[in-house]
Amino acid sequence: MHANDRDRIFGDWLASHKGILFKVVHAYAFEHADRQDLFQEIVIQVWHSVEAFRGESSVPTWLYRVALNTAIAWTRKQDRHQRGKQPLAMVEALLMTPASDTPDPRVEWLYLQIAQLKDVDRSVALLLLDGFSYKEIAAIVGITESNVGVKINRIKSALAGKRAEETES
Repeated sequence: MHANDRDRIFGDWLASHKGILFKVVHAYAFEHADRQDLFQEIVIQVWHSVEAFRGESSVPTWLYRVALNTAIAWTRKQDRHQRGKQPLAMVEALLMTPASDTPDPRVEWLYLQIAQLKDVDRSVALLLLDGFSYKEIAAIVGITESNVGVKINRIKSALAGKRAEETES
């Protein structure tokens, strides 16, 4: 693959699917500087993975797999994570995209609850919310379909319990 082809594909993927990357970043990093660092890490991994993409899955599925694996590895080494990296020129404008003026409190609550889940459960929750099937989630996360179902049921039960506790208070 030529460098120009890789750059074009990478740009197309970012333009079309940056929302996937933002969702993963939002679920795994909680400070602005950490979100910038994680976004940069994910984008670098996506850029490196362009040539490895064989088309055996959809681009969104591939991007989720790369982003989630990168986010999980990043959280594991967060203590050693270096701050102050320079953002990629191509990505800098994406990082400066203004957030919604009035965030939906339900969405903020959901992200707060997702953030408290274990890494694999967090990945499963994000993929489920984005409409992936159990089979696709299993392929991305690397667990069985039946395990996906068990995890989803446990996550839903836990969230329903937390919501009920909050409404009683």
